[in-house]
Amino acid sequence: MILLKQVKVIDTNSSYHNKTVDVLIQRGKIAKIAKRITEKKADIWAFDGAHLSPGFADIGTQIGDPGFEHKEDLQTAANAAAAGGFTALACTPNTHPVIDSKSEVLYVKNHFANSLVDFHPIGAVSKSCEGKEITEMYDMRKAGAVAFSDGQHPIEHSGMMMRSLLYVKPFNGVIINQPLDHDTALGGEMHEGAVSTSLGMKGIPALAEELMLQRDLYLLEYTDSRLHVANISSANSVVLLREAKKRGLKVTASVNPMNFVFDDTALTDFDTNLKVMPPIREKSDIKAIKRGLKDGTIDCICTHHIPEDEEGKKLEFVYARPGVIGLETTFSACCTYLDLDLSAIIDMLAVRPRQILGLEVPSIAEGKPACLCLYDPAKEWVFTEKNIQSKSKNTPFIDKEFKGRVLATLNNGEIWKND
Repeated sequence: MILLKQVKVIDTNSSYHNKTVDVLIQRGKIAKIAKRITEKKADIWAFDGAHLSPGFADIGTQIGDPGFEHKEDLQTAANAAAAGGFTALACTPNTHPVIDSKSEVLYVKNHFANSLVDFHPIGAVSKSCEGKEITEMYDMRKAGAVAFSDGQHPIEHSGMMMRSLLYVKPFNGVIINQPLDHDTALGGEMHEGAVSTSLGMKGIPALAEELMLQRDLYLLEYTDSRLHVANISSANSVVLLREAKKRGLKVTASVNPMNFVFDDTALTDFDTNLKVMPPIREKSDIKAIKRGLKDGTIDCICTHHIPEDEEGKKLEFVYARPGVIGLETTFSACCTYLDLDLSAIIDMLAVRPRQILGLEVPSIAEGKPACLCLYDPAKEWVFTEKNIQSKSKNTPFIDKEFKGRVLATLNNGEIWKND
């Protein structure tokens, strides 16, 4: 039994939203909420500046299990998620074997059932994520897949994209695609612009993202299906999405912190931890992304958590693999770098991702499951390597000062406390 003392509730779906209350948790459920609660048998938690919200959910976490357990396994992914306030992870299919049949879906879904972090598999659109042969998405849906994507591999074949959108339409499924036209990217290593030219690096033009996004929006309009655009990075992508939403298309979008925290000038030291896909772009792109978050063009914030071992990162920049871990730092990056109301941040981390995936949205109310994140949005702290729970350490945020700290995560009767 846990008694949370004087926590401010941030949950737009709760009648206690913006109220400071005591919350009693018993047997994994919210037993009582009141202005003051006295319970002698309870373990009392009292933190200055504590806020309480539903646990966060991520669309597009890369787990290493099965096949890449040396980078991340389900336990270390769960630890990293809990440390960052996440109680639900929608996992990309880029494992080995690929999550492209109901067997792999059931493996991920059941391996950590009823644990602190709920794992929700995203099924592959094409077998082995090779973009050649479409998968049995209906079977995977029945087994528990929450969406369909080729993850880190964009769906480049237009016919494949169109057929996948049509395939999921009868059961109101959603296709997730991270737009990148490789023919236009031409093997680039970073954003194409003045900085890439000065560094002598091959660039990836924003056009490579925008061309595929425009194609996907045309196909979405033709099929009248559902599309989630993952990890947008350019100003023109925000414009395209805004116009598509005005036309009534069923499209949603996400962005990850790398694309609103860093711009391409940060790459002058060739830090391979800043090598990501999509690449970090220019200050004007960051400005447009922040505007898109504020006006609702961009629906949610994802971690884009891609663990990489030292062998993949401690190389010359052109040879290093793209990717960054983000589960433990996403909430703090939002509090530090976004000029948004806290309620909006929580909606984009906890509510909208679940709505997009068709998952039940937790609510802070008596009798409801205690799927919760306790945090201090004003707490200043320094993220160090000791804070990392992920098996991999590929992050540019080590020794960075943050505002906003997750204090504890609760779900399914289990608890994680930081420090």
